[in-house]
Amino acid sequence: MKKLFLLLLFVFGVSFLFAQYTLRLIVTDVATQKAGEIYLAGDFNNWNPGDYNFRMKPFGATRRVFVFKDVKAGKYAFKFTRGSWDKVESTAKGEDLQNHEVELSGDTSLSFSIAGWKDDFPDKPKPNTATARVQLLDTAFFIPQLNRYRRVWVYLPANYNLLKSKSFPVLYMQDGQNLFNEQTAFAGEWGVDECLDTLQKQLNKDCIVVGIDNGSEKRMTEYNPYDDDKYGKGEGNQYADFLAQTLKPFIDKHYRTQKDVLHTAVAGSSMGGLISLYAVMKYPDVFGSAGVFSPAFQVAPRIYLDAQQLKLNSMRHFFFYAGAKESETMVSNMKQMEDVLYKNKQIDEREIIFPLGQHNETYWRQIFDDFYRWLPFN
Repeated sequence: MKKLFLLLLFVFGVSFLFAQYTLRLIVTDVATQKAGEIYLAGDFNNWNPGDYNFRMKPFGATRRVFVFKDVKAGKYAFKFTRGSWDKVESTAKGEDLQNHEVELSGDTSLSFSIAGWKDDFPDKPKPNTATARVQLLDTAFFIPQLNRYRRVWVYLPANYNLLKSKSFPVLYMQDGQNLFNEQTAFAGEWGVDECLDTLQKQLNKDCIVVGIDNGSEKRMTEYNPYDDDKYGKGEGNQYADFLAQTLKPFIDKHYRTQKDVLHTAVAGSSMGGLISLYAVMKYPDVFGSAGVFSPAFQVAPRIYLDAQQLKLNSMRHFFFYAGAKESETMVSNMKQMEDVLYKNKQIDEREIIFPLGQHNETYWRQIFDDFYRWLPFN
């Protein structure tokens, strides 16, 4: 009898662990009559505000519904949008809302009323917060590998024009519109320029930063080296080629840079963290370090296999950061990658996990100081 009890306990325990549920989200009322489809953006689709696969469907005369089927138990966070972050839901006064969260442990149906959209309340023009050391290199820099154009920014340290004989390390960063300027950032800027201005005085450590804007609707494919059933053919391979074969040679030609691998780094967050790690893996003789912030490994599981095959002839450096409140798998996915790379004797790793960290620029800005201090630039 005791054995039967234990067997039943095991069976029901396993069933609970692998149970899958239905989650139904319903928008019952929208206070504003702004036209447009309603989308879900959350940790289940890498916070993509206009993901067609998460477009809500009409449900009766005025309501909208989206049904998740076969969902694992766990916590999920999300917001409603009308296709972009400038059209995200808000309070009735236009104030920002915290993410909706649901702790799923059974079939669940939730109803929501949307009090307003951010574009119902035109903000005062955002200030230009970029310091004088930030330059707009080009509003339409050509990416020959993808036949596209992109805005590119350059931050030059304070003594760049004072020490004419000095060359500088270079950090290439993704999502350039969010790095320096509140005016161009959609969810707050990283404050990279202000941070480096301060650290230059403290550490006597200088660096050029090149920021490349993301491709908006192309971001999910440009930053993914692999094909994805949901988002389409991956273009990260060509994007990495652009960084190594086109942009870096241009920067090295027009600025006083330390061109060697030790003094060339790449960094980014989320999908930008994924492509930054991949860039070092594909071009280990070009990029010596990577800042991998909240990496979106869940959309690119093949990268673990590629990391196992990475061969190096000298040390490469990886800075990993994740927030414990980002998603159910963010920390575990990142640790899995760290474990894979740790087996390579030519890898130096640094890990930071912030228990309260969420998936946004506020937390990446806070951790950038630690990342820059860690960078192995002389």
